[in-house]
Amino acid sequence: NPNPNPSLNLRLNNPNPYLNPNPNPNPSTSPSPNRSWARARGGSDDTDWGDVTLEELRASMAAFARERDWDQYHQPRNLLLALMGEVGELSEVFQWKGDAGAAPGLPLFTDAERVHLGEELSDVLLYLVRIADRCDVDLSAAVRRKMKLNCAKYPADRCRGSAKKYTAYLDKAQEEDGERPSEGEAGESAT
Repeated sequence: NPNPNPSLNLRLNNPNPYLNPNPNPNPSTSPSPNRSWARARGGSDDTDWGDVTLEELRASMAAFARERDWDQYHQPRNLLLALMGEVGELSEVFQWKGDAGAAPGLPLFTDAERVHLGEELSDVLLYLVRIADRCDVDLSAAVRRKMKLNCAKYPADRCRGSAKKYTAYLDKAQEEDGERPSEGEAGESAT
């Protein structure tokens, strides 16, 4: 099944059977949990893993947890708290960098800092995918829905170059139509 939304693909490197969307449901025939994902499937840690979809990540994380008997610990609350810890570690990568040190493209980052950033971003993504899975949320569908909502909230012809909250554009559109925004709209999040 090709991914219907290739923009949700992630770049990893090498055909990893852990990233099979139909993981082995029998943990007793799965590889040893003491080996890395790559080595467990006959590859090495530095081989090219190819493109990975959100569904493949979800299935991979589920298999990884199942093989270690970690589902018992992966309650949504626990995963959320772990995610917050990882967001803190991601924040540390940018701490004290200043605006120039954190400019788009990160021109002042060393190779080691870029590798570290990639690791922390991966930790955040993996926990987020795992939370969605444990909550039975189709993250790919949720992302597509949210992007459609954002496009409607932030029409390009009204908000280009502005960082105002969507209610400012809604208010303007409703004023043009002779309407007033409802009270509930004003308190919603911008994203």
